[in-house]
Amino acid sequence: MDIELNNARKVRKPLKAYKEAKESYLNRIRIAVSMFYFTMGLTFATWASRIPDIKEALGLTEADLGTVLFAIPVGQLCMMPFSGKIVIRYGSSKTVVFGIIFYILSMATLGLATEVWQLMLSLFFFGIFSNFTNISVNTQGILTEGLFRRPIMSSFHGAWSLAGFTGALIGLGMMNFKLAPIYHFVTVAVLLYINIFANFRYLVKTKRAKPKAIEADKKRSLIPKINPALAWLGVIGFCSMVSEGIMFDWSGVYFKDVVKAPESLVILGYTSFMIMMASGRFIGDKITQRFGRKKVLAFSGFLISGGMYIAVFFPYIIPAALGFMLVGLGVSTVVPGVYSLAGKTPGIEPSQALTAVSSISFLGFLLGPPVIGYIAHAVGLKMSFAIIGVFGVCIALFVNKIKEE
Repeated sequence: MDIELNNARKVRKPLKAYKEAKESYLNRIRIAVSMFYFTMGLTFATWASRIPDIKEALGLTEADLGTVLFAIPVGQLCMMPFSGKIVIRYGSSKTVVFGIIFYILSMATLGLATEVWQLMLSLFFFGIFSNFTNISVNTQGILTEGLFRRPIMSSFHGAWSLAGFTGALIGLGMMNFKLAPIYHFVTVAVLLYINIFANFRYLVKTKRAKPKAIEADKKRSLIPKINPALAWLGVIGFCSMVSEGIMFDWSGVYFKDVVKAPESLVILGYTSFMIMMASGRFIGDKITQRFGRKKVLAFSGFLISGGMYIAVFFPYIIPAALGFMLVGLGVSTVVPGVYSLAGKTPGIEPSQALTAVSSISFLGFLLGPPVIGYIAHAVGLKMSFAIIGVFGVCIALFVNKIKEE
């Protein structure tokens, strides 16, 4: 009996060591992928935090800013037919590194703009690489979630949101030190390149597509077919990301022009939004597991609308900040949930499903802000935020069109 017990212990010991090594390796992959989400989020947040300054430096009106911001979705649309195909052909582990390097570079060039056309050109390339990086990094997220065999997508988007909060704090510090955007952008770019170098080798390794798959891919249309399930997921994501995009690009302007906050508190609305969005995403998986995807999505939609209307009807520092916090909490679980559901669509490769849904969703993030500029010019910024509040109600209604996991 003693001999058998000793033999059993000898077997269990290497098995335990193997499991610990495997768990450690998977966690390192998760950290690496999370840091790429963080890098992407901080890149966009760095630009967003200085929009009020750039708007003022170039003497732009709300309508002018709306026109300028349209350069981002134009770049997004130009790249959309190709991003998914490139990721499938060369593998997301390679394309995410390539895309994020140029995404950061295009962010840095935004600080060099002294003319409107220069800013628009930089934003056009910013849009191109944002789409390419978005598809690549979310493909990595789905692959990593598959390795863990449990929901972790929300935590990845939490890293993205945490980066937004970090970007807001860095932006606040840079503004208080009166540093020009170019010095701000270049400093952040250097730090992000160091982060990429430290983590790229731990990404989920993907292989190039086989010649037969490439040949079949060439015969497909540039615009992929979208089944109804993916279409509704894309629409829900679109509604959420319209609200999210408004918070990124216009929350600072709203606090400056409508709330009339002191210069040192202009970024408070954006920061309030980002704190709650990041917090919601780090607890989103557990909440969804307890209450179910549809209930969480519907409640999230009402939170978005409620938060928007609080900021509209009570345009003062504390109520507006609380309203933006509700919007942040509302959007926190929508996109991660939509992407996770898309990756589980029967009969469709996760990367293809993600390309379709994320492209539709991300259009809301990019189209919403410039459209707001025109609406604000016509009826005022406060009224434009009231119109955006309708999108939250739409999310709650459209949830009935999707199936529970």
